[in-house]
Amino acid sequence: MIGNDGLTPAVLKEAEMALNAHGLIKIRVLGDDRQAREAMFVALADQLSAAPIQHIGKLFVFWRPKTEKERAPDEDRMPGPRDVKVLKYSSRGGQRPEVKTLRVLGNQRLTSGGQVKRAKPKKISVKKRNLG
Repeated sequence: MIGNDGLTPAVLKEAEMALNAHGLIKIRVLGDDRQAREAMFVALADQLSAAPIQHIGKLFVFWRPKTEKERAPDEDRMPGPRDVKVLKYSSRGGQRPEVKTLRVLGNQRLTSGGQVKRAKPKKISVKKRNLG
């Protein structure tokens, strides 16, 4: 929101941060002078290096494509452990099921019977093994 002080450095800083975070922002302007709002709309677009999308009344809409964040590749990273609750039903119908909490690691899976099994390495054909 732009107050009666107009375009201050604080307003520009907040608009810049919002554009970096979201890409599309709306800014409301307090002031009744139409020519001043139009000049402010163009000045904001130039200073923020954003595309002026819309100016309806006291509302400005700006757009700028978001920059892609670079992530370091984690090739050797495995999924972390997770805790799973397993219900073991009694052979007699009137008793409560037994609840066990198991820790399943990233290379393991839980069978329908409640057993933990390790993942097997993926099989590669002889032809593909010779290529790579």
